[in-house]
Amino acid sequence: MMLAYFDCFSGISGDMTLGAFLDLGVPVEWLKDQLARLPLAGFDIYVDTVSRNGITAKSVRVQIEDNTTSRDHAQIRSLITNSPLSRNIKQISHDIFERIAQAEAVIHGCTVDQVHFHEVGGIDAIVDIVGTALCMDYLGIKTVISSHIPLGKGFISCDHGTLPVPAPATLGILKGVPVYGTNIPYELVTPTGAAILVTLAESYGELPEMIIEKTGYGAGKRDIESIPNLFRVVMGTGIWDDTGQKSALHKDTVVVLETCIDDMNPEVFGFLMDRLFEQGALDVYWIPVFMKKNRPGTLVQVLCRKNVKQALVDCILSETSTLGIRYYDAKRCMLTRETVIMKTAYGEIQVKRITEPGGGVRIVPEYEVCRNIALENKVPIRVVYDTIIRSVTE
Repeated sequence: MMLAYFDCFSGISGDMTLGAFLDLGVPVEWLKDQLARLPLAGFDIYVDTVSRNGITAKSVRVQIEDNTTSRDHAQIRSLITNSPLSRNIKQISHDIFERIAQAEAVIHGCTVDQVHFHEVGGIDAIVDIVGTALCMDYLGIKTVISSHIPLGKGFISCDHGTLPVPAPATLGILKGVPVYGTNIPYELVTPTGAAILVTLAESYGELPEMIIEKTGYGAGKRDIESIPNLFRVVMGTGIWDDTGQKSALHKDTVVVLETCIDDMNPEVFGFLMDRLFEQGALDVYWIPVFMKKNRPGTLVQVLCRKNVKQALVDCILSETSTLGIRYYDAKRCMLTRETVIMKTAYGEIQVKRITEPGGGVRIVPEYEVCRNIALENKVPIRVVYDTIIRSVTE
C-alpha cells in the first residue's frame, strides 16, 4: 500500500501540490494529455525547475487565455462529470470542489449551488484540483497523512476586496484540522490547497512509520526569507512487520476527554453528542458506571485532536452538570482505509476498502448508503449489507 506524507512546513496551495507530484515522477506530457480530456480550452501547463534555499523543486504555472470566467458549483460539477476521466478521478475532484463550495456558502449566506467561485472557478484551479487527482492515481497513492498546518497573517486582495489571512474560506475548510499560527506575513494556505489537503488526508501528525521511496518538492511563487517556500510529499510503503508482511497500520496521537455524570436529565446526552461532533470530536461514548454512594452514572468519553480540545472541554462544561474534565493523550494504530466506488448489485456505490495487517482487503459498505438503499428498495438493511458484500467479493 503506497503512503504519502504531506509535509506542509511552508503551507500548501494547488500549484505547490501539483509541483510536488511532478517532482515525484509524474510525466508532464502525460498530465497534459489527461487534462486535455476535460471540456476546457485555452490553457497550457509550464513546469520549471527552481531552487528554494538550495533545494531543487518544481514550479507549476498554468497559462490561460481567459481567466475572467466565473463558474458556479453546478457548472464545475457538470464539467468534471461530463469528462471521460475515470470515476475515481471524478469523485476526488468533486469532493475537493464540494469542500470549497460548502465553506463559501456559509461565508456568503447562500446555498452550495449558488456559490460562484471567481478565482477558484478559473481554469488554473480546475487544473490544480483535477491534476492532483490524476497524479494520486498515477503514483498509486492510497493513503495520505499530513503534518499540522502553518497559517500566515496579514491581508490579501481578491474578487471580494481585501480579506484577512488566513482567508475566511480557508479557515472554514480547515475546521477540525490541527493548525498553528506563524509570523509570516503571507498567505501560506490557499482555499484550493486547504480543500485538497482535507479531502485527501486521513489523519494529521508526525511522519508515519514507512519505508521512504521518493520525495517530491513543489515550489510556491514567493520567496520567504525565514523558510523555504516549498511543499514536500514523502512517498513510500508501510514498515514490514514481524511476519514479513507489509504493515497496513499507521499511527497518530489523539486526546481523550472524560467526565462522570450522575445528576443530569438524560435527554441532554443526545443533544450533547450532536454538539460535540459538530465541533470536531472524532468519537463520543456513553459508558454506564457506578459512582460514589452507589449512584448509577454515565462516563462521558470523547476522542478528539489537540486543536479542538479546548472547544470540546468548553462545550461539555457548558452543556452538562459536570464540574470538571480529565484529559490525556492516547496513541492509536489504524488500518489503512480508502473510500472507493465499486459496482454492486445495487449499482455503483461508495464503500470503504480496508487493508488488513496480512495484506488482505476487506470491503465495508457505508451505513448511510445502505440505509438509503434499504428505504428505497423496501428491504431489511442487513440484506443490503449482505448483498453488497457478496456482489463485490464474487
